[in-house]
Amino acid sequence: MANGRPPGDGSDRSPRRQRGKTANEDGLSALGRQMRSGPDAGSVANESGLRSLGDRIDASSTKTRGVRRSGKPKWSAGKKTVVALLSVLVLLAAVVGGGYGYLWYRYDQINKIHINSEVAAASGGPFTVLVIGSDSRVGESAGAAQAFGSASVVTGQRSDVVQLWRVTPSTKQIQIVSIPRDTVVSMLPPDSTQYGTYNRINSSYNSGANQLVKTITANFGIPINHVVQVDFSGFQDAVNALNGIYLDFPYPAKDAYSGLDITTPGCQLLNGAQALAVARARHYEYYANGYWQYDGTSDFGRIQRQDVFIKALMTAAKSKVNPLTVNSFIGSIHEGVQIDDGFSFNQLIGLALTYHSFDPTNLGGLTLPTEAANGFGGLGDVLTVAQPAAQQMLVDIFGSSLIAPTNPPPDAAGYPNPPPTITPTTNPPSVSSGTPTTAAGATTTPTTAAPPSFNPTTCTPA
Repeated sequence: MANGRPPGDGSDRSPRRQRGKTANEDGLSALGRQMRSGPDAGSVANESGLRSLGDRIDASSTKTRGVRRSGKPKWSAGKKTVVALLSVLVLLAAVVGGGYGYLWYRYDQINKIHINSEVAAASGGPFTVLVIGSDSRVGESAGAAQAFGSASVVTGQRSDVVQLWRVTPSTKQIQIVSIPRDTVVSMLPPDSTQYGTYNRINSSYNSGANQLVKTITANFGIPINHVVQVDFSGFQDAVNALNGIYLDFPYPAKDAYSGLDITTPGCQLLNGAQALAVARARHYEYYANGYWQYDGTSDFGRIQRQDVFIKALMTAAKSKVNPLTVNSFIGSIHEGVQIDDGFSFNQLIGLALTYHSFDPTNLGGLTLPTEAANGFGGLGDVLTVAQPAAQQMLVDIFGSSLIAPTNPPPDAAGYPNPPPTITPTTNPPSVSSGTPTTAAGATTTPTTAAPPSFNPTTCTPA
């Protein structure tokens, strides 16, 4: 297995400056060209100029002290300090300007989608992002197509992941509510014509992200402010751009359906394809006590492992903040990632600055409370929303932003089930894992539940 270390850049040093040129003239000229025309996809803004500057500083430190070649006396220490400080400020301004322009260039490459049904969030206030993990096979490589099925075999798209990220910049909190893909909801036109009055929530995504936004708001009264959708290729590219993620497997693990095949336990580096297999595993098995044991929690177990993956990805991103890795990451994710066109460049930069010191272990992960049902004809085994537990969770997380649902989801008997009136709890949920069953039979994820001992966890290599 590859060690995941970033390869050396192998850049040659820039030639020494000739007499008569301004200090770092070549570097600043290169920066100007990059800001005018956009940098090459594989380079870092002003990389050669900065390397050249370093060479000149190294070279200048070895010069003979004393009188200049021109015969004029050297500057005093105080004068040199002032000039050096001013030079640093000018250089920083140039680098920041070039970096800002470069990030804008990369932002402009990310695919944008227009969502008619999203609403604008108050400036600086909490907002909700719908994160969709698509099972679309479009754009997959030959290897991935063999593992997961090609676009010609698995047509259309469904939402493998439906997550609502509640972001509160003032307190630097992020809470995630996952909606299991088998949760039955009320379908809206035109889905209701094709899929019936009620169907799984992931069916709605086949009509596009905007339809899924409408369905979530109509069923749960949750206004959506932004949308991010990631397909198989975008998922893998994000992991590979960070040179992989580290997960600790307490036991060997496999899933014949997702392609997961971890042969040895311990903390190990996963590439994009391996990480995708972990996040998609619904038929997870682990080898303990001499035989393969099966995790029968299906989608709930997968949601738990997706939460672990997100934390591992954030940890990898925070630990590899250098120009080369950032350039690779931003340059690769645009192929399989789409954001709504209302998610502005300045918003994204602001979020990056606000959350740059965010600890991924503080990421709150919850699953919408549901209960098993099978009274929906040809749908087979599905889940229905468990009230009042579900509404209590939504009120605690989304608060006063909630509106009255226009098309509430059905109960187990197949009748629309409007949410009850709920009073927010004093200590709303934050971090959770596990899938215990409540007295009412609802499957939920309270903060007191311990994660299953067989699931992978985040780790740091020795």
